Amino acid sequence: MVVLAAAGCVRQTRVSAQSPAPAAPQQQTVWDQQIRNARNAGDGDYELQSLRERVEGDPANVAARLELAAAYRQRGYKDVALEICRLAAARFPESTAAQLGLVRALHDVNRRGEAFAAAQAYLAAHPQAPAEFQSWLGILKDEDGQWTEGEPHHRQALAMTPASDSLHNNLGYNLLMQKKNAEAAAEFREALRLNPNSQVARNNLGLALAAQSSAEAVAAWKAGSDEASAHNNLAAVWIEQKDYAQARKELEIALSYNKAHPAALYNLELVSRLDGKPAAMTAKPAETTLWERFKAGFIHLWVGPLEEPHTETAKPQTSNPSGANNQ
Repeated sequence: MVVLAAAGCVRQTRVSAQSPAPAAPQQQTVWDQQIRNARNAGDGDYELQSLRERVEGDPANVAARLELAAAYRQRGYKDVALEICRLAAARFPESTAAQLGLVRALHDVNRRGEAFAAAQAYLAAHPQAPAEFQSWLGILKDEDGQWTEGEPHHRQALAMTPASDSLHNNLGYNLLMQKKNAEAAAEFREALRLNPNSQVARNNLGLALAAQSSAEAVAAWKAGSDEASAHNNLAAVWIEQKDYAQARKELEIALSYNKAHPAALYNLELVSRLDGKPAAMTAKPAETTLWERFKAGFIHLWVGPLEEPHTETAKPQTSNPSGANNQ
């Protein structure tokens, strides 16, 4: 790729008859180093070697080029993946897959403006392009916080593919960010009708319902997870609204179902830092049967008091409730 780029900039020069002075070594650019590192990483990587051989053996194979770009991206070389996608898009301007690959690659390196322009240009030349292009235009606007500008693109994508649960979810997320909770909930419900296993849509539905009914929100979350996670998610909503008293109530309920729930424990610690109150919850006395009380008395009488076991709070793994974002 570097050789091709250098070959495009050629100029003729005249030199004197005497022996030329040795050329000064060129300073290596960051891009050159990335290319070298990526090449070195691939030299011992069987998958990358195989993909490179496929591209070299069949230069017109767009799918192989995109697979190679994806492999580099997975290994952390996003800039290399972008250049592979740029070359594919330039060489195959009519290829929908190549153009979508370029949009995704630009998005991966946070060049949203360029990604938007690339998708828009392809749509202008190909009005019948798949719904993914309109969807990407909406997502890119959403990520820039331009929710009202993104909404028409989501709607156009959905008009082209009305049976897509992910497109319904994306429109719903856009509406949710605009505080259009009732409309958003309707889109999430339709997404779940099309795909009952969509955890993203279910979580987003809970967020949309939380502004109207806590009970409905918990029911929506519980349908896709468990009681503890559902109440923790509602607590997260209260935390975002700075209602720490309500958040504590929901966390207490969550921990009553699962005292070692990682997210609930973390959120409890977070609430403690935010409101300055202890993180401890009010423990409910456990109910014991007559036999359990008799057994405890017998042990105390004949064995003596037992030492209290040492306990530690489980280390939280994540601070987030179940993921709630657009796809």
